[in-house]
Amino acid sequence: MKILQLCHKPPKPTIDGGCIAMNNITDGLLRAGHHVKILTISTQKHPFLPKQLDKAYKERTRIESTYVDTRVNLIDAFSNLVTSDSYNVSRFFSTDFDILITKLLRKEKFDIIHLESLFMTPYIHTLRRLSKAKIVLRSHNLEYMIWERMADGTSNPAKRIYLNILAKQLKKYEENILQSIDGIVAISSGDTKKYQTMGCSKPLICLPFGINISNYTPEDILLPGKTRLFHIGSMDWKPNIEGISWFLEKIWPELTAQLPSLELHLAGRNMPDWLDGLKQPGVFIHPEVEDAKKFMNAYDIMIVPILSAGGMRVKIIEGMAMKKCVISTRIGAEGIDYIDKETIFIADKLKDFQRIIKKLDAEKKLIKAMGEKARKFVSARYDNDILTNQLIAFYKSL
Repeated sequence: MKILQLCHKPPKPTIDGGCIAMNNITDGLLRAGHHVKILTISTQKHPFLPKQLDKAYKERTRIESTYVDTRVNLIDAFSNLVTSDSYNVSRFFSTDFDILITKLLRKEKFDIIHLESLFMTPYIHTLRRLSKAKIVLRSHNLEYMIWERMADGTSNPAKRIYLNILAKQLKKYEENILQSIDGIVAISSGDTKKYQTMGCSKPLICLPFGINISNYTPEDILLPGKTRLFHIGSMDWKPNIEGISWFLEKIWPELTAQLPSLELHLAGRNMPDWLDGLKQPGVFIHPEVEDAKKFMNAYDIMIVPILSAGGMRVKIIEGMAMKKCVISTRIGAEGIDYIDKETIFIADKLKDFQRIIKKLDAEKKLIKAMGEKARKFVSARYDNDILTNQLIAFYKSL
């Protein structure tokens, strides 16, 4: 099959979970013998860096990019509030990128056009006009749910009203766009159920994030007398900032008062100034790290204190593949078929986080045992080649 993959940010270099998820789709399809052409938006936040791409990748994907300024413009944002359009989505539309798509589709035919996220849907009109390919939406998140949860979590009345408006606009947009596509590839069973409750009648498959387990080489480096927690994720993504702020303010002070040897290592792109300059006992800030796997290997327990998100956390799957003991909120672990206390620890309240961390600090062998179970779990359920075969079968069914 010939597949056109439209991306809302460059899949490579794989600097965050979204990039990894998109690149693994590409890699799986290429390994299965299909032809993939990539057109991607590049942004100030996610620039296109062709010099960092190897020659074979560029030749096989024929990747092309157009810069789009997706930064929030207050005038446009206010205007969209008045018109009820979804500004979150519309700021990803670019005439230049639309022209790039047009030129390609006038020269080439494709069997499938694979849209990476809701942010690529503004181009559907052009795709329908110039191509007979089936259009598939790969849903990374149900975007409106993120804003709903952030609205529920804020104590600022004005901010709550604004976030709720954004959520309603996004939900309406997502409901309407379902009529314009031929199939949906949801990333989690929770998102699949949400689409069904929204009245989705289009073909729908649940296909989680997959990995090539051989690319993950864990090291056993537990240090005696120390328990080292870590979090890694893009720190310009609101749910990450919100979750880490909650953990540092509500959970960490009481923990370190009782366990002063605890360490918390925070890493991620675009670390905010207030975090980068943080002077909190036991907290170590690592701005963007060159090798995420090497960073994860260096510490013991992954924390994912996410309070408002949808979809599936790629970094949890990667952490489990690296034999990491993971503590996450239920929202953070959405989309993963975990077994609480067997493959992951679930902690929704601050007391739960504190209790579990204290237990692990006292029982170091449990950290290693949970990591071993996590690796086996991921190997069995999230193999990228198996998931790619399911995706290809879905394509063919359309």
